[in-house]
Amino acid sequence: MTTATLVAPSRPAHRNPQVLRWLGAYTASTLGDSVYYLALSWAAVSSGTPAQAGLVMTVSAVPRALLMLVGGVVADRLGPRRVVIASDAVRCLSTLLLAASLFVAAPGLWALAAIALVFGTVDALFLPAVGALPPRIAERDQLARVQGMRGIGYRAGAVLGAPLGGLAVALGGSATAFTVAGVLFALSLPLLCTLKLRSLPEEGSGEGGGTALRDLADGLRYLRGHRVLGPMMIVVLLSDLGFVGPLNVGLALLAEQRGWGASGIGWVLFGFGTGAGAASLLLTVWGRVPRAGAVSGFTMVLGAVAIGALASVPLLPVAVGVALAIGLLAGLSGALCNALVQTECDPAYLGRVSAVSSLCSLGLAPLSFPLTGAAIGLWGPGPVFAVSAAVCALSGAYALLVPALRRAELPRS
Repeated sequence: MTTATLVAPSRPAHRNPQVLRWLGAYTASTLGDSVYYLALSWAAVSSGTPAQAGLVMTVSAVPRALLMLVGGVVADRLGPRRVVIASDAVRCLSTLLLAASLFVAAPGLWALAAIALVFGTVDALFLPAVGALPPRIAERDQLARVQGMRGIGYRAGAVLGAPLGGLAVALGGSATAFTVAGVLFALSLPLLCTLKLRSLPEEGSGEGGGTALRDLADGLRYLRGHRVLGPMMIVVLLSDLGFVGPLNVGLALLAEQRGWGASGIGWVLFGFGTGAGAASLLLTVWGRVPRAGAVSGFTMVLGAVAIGALASVPLLPVAVGVALAIGLLAGLSGALCNALVQTECDPAYLGRVSAVSSLCSLGLAPLSFPLTGAAIGLWGPGPVFAVSAAVCALSGAYALLVPALRRAELPRS
């Protein structure tokens, strides 16, 4: 008589205490980020000229772009949990120290630039570590749900952080807002410290004990040779290059041309955020999307069509509906890409792979901002949105044309 071996089903991510602790910490940290950036922009505008304020706001982008790949090596060497805890601790202390100095004096733009530099450096460590943490707290077949939950936490932090920061500034100025940000970063620390990480049998397979430069080169070789992850980085870069310019720069210029005003921008962004949040919720509930690689490619192409259509919409309510569709499609394709990275990557390389992905989306893609603004000034929003949509469509088409990426699947529950 044979005895069948029963495999216990994985605990759903939304019922896993470790995932819920991580989600609470991530949401608190995202809220803190939103409040911090609002407080920084207000303090910079209040302390200097618009040009000086713009310079302060861009200081953090330099170390984030330059050190992102190093951050991936650090996450893989030290472990993502340690790096995330240290990052939030530094952000907590630095914002509280700045708040204390603002309560007693006016430090000036140099202090704001210094805090921006610190945050940019910390982001270069934090972002790869956040990307490497989910496989250590959830089963492999739950990673798509975790990405959906991460999307919900991010949207909640972005949507609630701005009014919370604005209220803090209105009540007590930038010092109060920085205090609120510091407290939010502090709230994430006990949740992170109580996380119990899963042991991974693959862990350590990519660590050779060499120098950081050798580890980085090893990670890039692994990424280049991987049949899914290598093409995935090209998809991420192309999709963000085509996406972030119109939504961050082009939207403001389009609203001015259409006469929608600042409130119109807010409504369009609300539509986009609602769609992206709905996509994250759907992925959290479904847990798995069959043929994830192909679905991601198709949603990128459909999202590109919506981006191109946004520039030709004359009425604000219709634009909000189009933005909702963009958010839904882009949110779903982005979450599926992140879930595929989580499931396809050897955990020993996940920090470095997450670093490359973050560099493509947060380091290189924003370089298109000045080009997008200048192009709209020369040719108007229609042609620029059309070119951006074509770049997004190219990313989806590439995902569908690469067989390994098109056939990529998420694990079954």
